[in-house]
Amino acid sequence: MNLIKRNTVPFPSIIDELLKPDWLGGIQNNSVPAVNIKETDDSFGIELAAPGKVKEDFNIEIDHNVLTISSEEKTEKEEKDNQGRYTRREFSYASFRRAFTLPESVNTDSINASYENGVLHVTLPKKVEALPKPKRLIEIA
Repeated sequence: MNLIKRNTVPFPSIIDELLKPDWLGGIQNNSVPAVNIKETDDSFGIELAAPGKVKEDFNIEIDHNVLTISSEEKTEKEEKDNQGRYTRREFSYASFRRAFTLPESVNTDSINASYENGVLHVTLPKKVEALPKPKRLIEIA
């Protein structure tokens, strides 16, 4: 067996520049936010992690027992030189949409939401007839 050292031409430098994460402001990762769903005796809760947003960025709708949480954000950055010509102009779009089919036990008229510390909290109260009934003692006649 012979080992031969080869001088290989490295990947073209323009490709390396294009693949750098900081080229033109960075590569954005548009992913769907993580969601936690929990159930208590009297309600369901949805926690959606969306840091860096404000409550006005969210749109929460309910239609045919489907709860939809969505957000869309558009930004535009531009840098100009002294003569008013563009030296750099960037557009950025970020959006997501999550849909949840609600069980029949949810009281859709009393759903509420709040946003704090980067987490959207949606509370889905259960209907009165779906709440657990307390234990009772039945006397024998």
